[in-house]
Amino acid sequence: MALAATALRRYLLLLAQEHLEFRMPEITSLLSLCGGQFSGEQEIRVNSPFWILSIPSEEMARGLMKRTVCAKSIFELWGHGRSAGELYASLKNYPADKMLPYLQSDSTYKIHIHTFNKTLTQAQKIKKIDALEFLPFKGKVNLKKPEHIFWILEDYGMNPNDVPEEPIHLYFGRWIADGQRELIESYSVKKRHFIGNTSMDACLSFIMANHARVKPNDVVYDPFVGTGGLLISSAHFGAYVCGTDIDYNTIHGLGKASRKNQKWRGPDENIRANLRQYGLEKYYLDALVADSSRPIWRKGMLFDAIITDPPYGIREAPRRMGSQKETVKPVERSSENHFFVSSSYHLSDIFFDLLKFAAEHLVMGGRLVYWLPIYRPEYTEEIIPRHPCLKLISNCEQMLSSHTSRRLITMEKVKEFKDQDENSDLLDGQYMPYRGHNSFREKYFSGVTKRIAKEEKDNQK
Repeated sequence: MALAATALRRYLLLLAQEHLEFRMPEITSLLSLCGGQFSGEQEIRVNSPFWILSIPSEEMARGLMKRTVCAKSIFELWGHGRSAGELYASLKNYPADKMLPYLQSDSTYKIHIHTFNKTLTQAQKIKKIDALEFLPFKGKVNLKKPEHIFWILEDYGMNPNDVPEEPIHLYFGRWIADGQRELIESYSVKKRHFIGNTSMDACLSFIMANHARVKPNDVVYDPFVGTGGLLISSAHFGAYVCGTDIDYNTIHGLGKASRKNQKWRGPDENIRANLRQYGLEKYYLDALVADSSRPIWRKGMLFDAIITDPPYGIREAPRRMGSQKETVKPVERSSENHFFVSSSYHLSDIFFDLLKFAAEHLVMGGRLVYWLPIYRPEYTEEIIPRHPCLKLISNCEQMLSSHTSRRLITMEKVKEFKDQDENSDLLDGQYMPYRGHNSFREKYFSGVTKRIAKEEKDNQK
């Protein structure tokens, strides 16, 4: 009976209204990391900021909120209805033995009101709080440091141009914990010591680490490490991090700066300094100058997660090591007279190399999380690269323009890598759909050119 009661306990999740497609995979991944699972019977309206989840324990709910950047808060749900009457009836039916520990005479409490898509006056808020006088509160109100905090949450729909008089959903619950939304500001790229042209937004960086289920003492690798933005989020969660990049100047913090009003990088602008800035240097293993298309690692399962943002030719050109026999472009010398010769590296080859590397070097159950650029008019799910050792977990879109986007792909290693798997994803029948990735840059800039021309034409009218 105790197990049945636990299974019936419901929680209300209040989510941020950004990166909507990324929320479900993040919450699902974090629940599995905490030892739970996402039930198909959850009461979810995908675009709504209010989700009702069945979670086995309050401890698991707190564990979820210690990681999520997509959710704001979680509450033990005491009542829910589509009208005030339904909410009150629901509260009266909530088991008294679950309420009473938080309503004792020697306790203190306060009640908050949160409304989505509508603003209430103070008088309206007080009236709604007073309407809950039927609840057996015996403690004293303490607005500054209460022991228990309760929330009334009202949903007035998603359309700001058509706000109903009364809420379409009402909830009442006991506050359990807040999410990690403050990380978005505290790790903002604007405040970071070392940045580049493609440094990842802090929120997305933490979302990627959560999709990868990064946990303490994991080893996380980024084969296109750049300025190390994706290492920072993983290190924050206690993982040891490392990376490689073909750009000598970026790895060593040399050359021209990306920051406005700064011509050259300073003497201590590097990946290690970034981790030191956040007190995470002890988790930094190293970053190597290396070509991701050429093997430098010993065979075997080395990494718990691979998290990366490959170059797709918009701000950074995809390159690999070349030879004098190839059509080559010399790279600028650094202050230490280091240079190499690079050749073109097609996007389709980047993704095939990345998947093969992940299939071979991830531990079983380890995850690969990466960005895939897409030309939207030609997009189908068939163009998502596959490998027999990797299972597709989630596929989320972030718009770049009206005709292009990038998709955050999460894959999990489910099969041990064998030698016969090395080229299994290069069969002609499988390989052809992905060739379209190679022209992404041309399609991206063709759209930009057309938009500029249209704007100029409109301005002339």
